[in-house]
Amino acid sequence: MEAFITKTSPGFWNLFAKGFDRAYFCAKKFIMNRNKMGVLILTPFFSPNIGGVETHLDNLVSILDEKGYRVFVQTYSPITTENTPWEKRELIGNNIKINRYRWFGKNLFHKLENYPILDFLYLTPYLFFRSLLFMATNSQKIDIIHAQGLNAGAIGVVLKAIFQKRLLISLHAIYSNIGKHRLTALTMRTILNGADVALGMSKAVNEQFNQTGMKGNNLKEYRYWVDLKHFKPMNLKESRKKIGVDDRFTVLFVGRLIPIKGIKLLVEIARELKKIQFLFIGAGPLETFLKSASEKNHNIQFLGQVHNTDLPAYYNSADLFCIPSQYEEGLGRVVMESVACGIPVVGSNRGGISEALNKTISILVTPTHENLKNVIKMLHIDNEQLKALKIGCRDYALMNYSKQNLDLITRHYV
Repeated sequence: MEAFITKTSPGFWNLFAKGFDRAYFCAKKFIMNRNKMGVLILTPFFSPNIGGVETHLDNLVSILDEKGYRVFVQTYSPITTENTPWEKRELIGNNIKINRYRWFGKNLFHKLENYPILDFLYLTPYLFFRSLLFMATNSQKIDIIHAQGLNAGAIGVVLKAIFQKRLLISLHAIYSNIGKHRLTALTMRTILNGADVALGMSKAVNEQFNQTGMKGNNLKEYRYWVDLKHFKPMNLKESRKKIGVDDRFTVLFVGRLIPIKGIKLLVEIARELKKIQFLFIGAGPLETFLKSASEKNHNIQFLGQVHNTDLPAYYNSADLFCIPSQYEEGLGRVVMESVACGIPVVGSNRGGISEALNKTISILVTPTHENLKNVIKMLHIDNEQLKALKIGCRDYALMNYSKQNLDLITRHYV
């Protein structure tokens, strides 16, 4: 044996040592992965689809990965964001595995979301089928099912019953039709009562779902957060130069281009305040309307879709951010991003918007034409009041929009 060891070349032993180290590393990684909690994210909407929920979920899975969770996402291809490249299977970070299933859409979702049964049939059955297949072969990797919204929540209730997993449902919106139909309210109550915990993104959301008669003890509150390293104040003139807009007083809108967002109302105001520049960012059924408005009015610019990673330069190009929503917003993530960039908010006091802001950084009013026009016009003239609103924005964001808000979710994972 000694003769064998003596005669064996050093290269052999180096190779043997490398093989042993690799085997040890793989075994260690396997054991560590077995000890990590597995979270299944169910959602019809995920990046590269563009929207507030999608941005929140990007942040959620990224931070879960940082904290050592294993994350599995079951979702669709982009169905409201047109001409966006996407991958069927994607591995990002250390432990985030995404499965996307081809689906059809663009503006179909916006047409169906006011019809609960059609919306359910459009979003739910196929994602349920694919998620059921996934769980049939991967259930041992999953500890928590975290469904995003009521459609995914319905899927989660069935998967929980079959595979005996803990279920959380996150609610991202106030549903305008919740009180109109008994069947709708009953369905919502059944879905939410089937969860171990339901999480509403604001008090306004939770107050609405309490009206359905669901169990009060499993309805909790959580909050979005913002990547404060990404959304931060930048130089005003440099930002305007970067995105190619005029260097003058500017009001910005970012959001889905649908009527209830108050877009037509803001365009009417822009037509009357010709000395002020109005920028519109987003995608949706009103794209053609905004393109026409921008061609006919020199102070209106429609900039189309902008990826979330590029948005800070656009926020920093504005003097004001306007959210003129004509319905009950769940919270309004875009106002948080704006404030994080040091830009105050003017807009609607509907729904949960006022929960994300206060009077030191925003002016919220009943969203009528005259109310919004008067506030924008006043802040255009009164530079001192505008400065007073701006000065507290960043500190407010640091205090209220940090990723510590994740704890409001993960405390319910166990």
